[in-house]
Amino acid sequence: MFTKIAVLALAATAPLAAAVGKARVVNNCDEAVHVWSVGSGVTGPYALNKGGYFAEEFVKDPVTGGKALKITRKADGLYTGAAQTIFAYSLDGSSVWYDLSDVFGDAFVGKKVVASSAEQTCPSIIWPTGVPPAGSQVKVCTASKDVTLKLCA
Repeated sequence: MFTKIAVLALAATAPLAAAVGKARVVNNCDEAVHVWSVGSGVTGPYALNKGGYFAEEFVKDPVTGGKALKITRKADGLYTGAAQTIFAYSLDGSSVWYDLSDVFGDAFVGKKVVASSAEQTCPSIIWPTGVPPAGSQVKVCTASKDVTLKLCA
């Protein structure tokens, strides 16, 4: 049986778990959007009405390494080839890599889209017209802070 002192000594030597932020999607658009969380498995869709949000803690997917939050304007859009905006992230120790991309068209053309960290010194991804600009969109920041994708920002 452990004594109180032995238990306290063991607790003091245990590594502290690093705080981890969340990947968030906030819908400021007038119509609902639908979000799927995709890694080695798929969860969703989660319907977000205007003002709604989705959030998941950053995780390292054991198979793919990262996760993709796939967003469509259609409820069945993930399975019907609808235009998708993809907010992807990869947890790498105390850092999180994040990016935006579109497939099958531009789901938010004409609407501002912004992905930004709660850490003010980290870079944002801004699509003023809802269309990805040329070049890499990949950014990196501390994993302890949330990174939020704002639709119709």
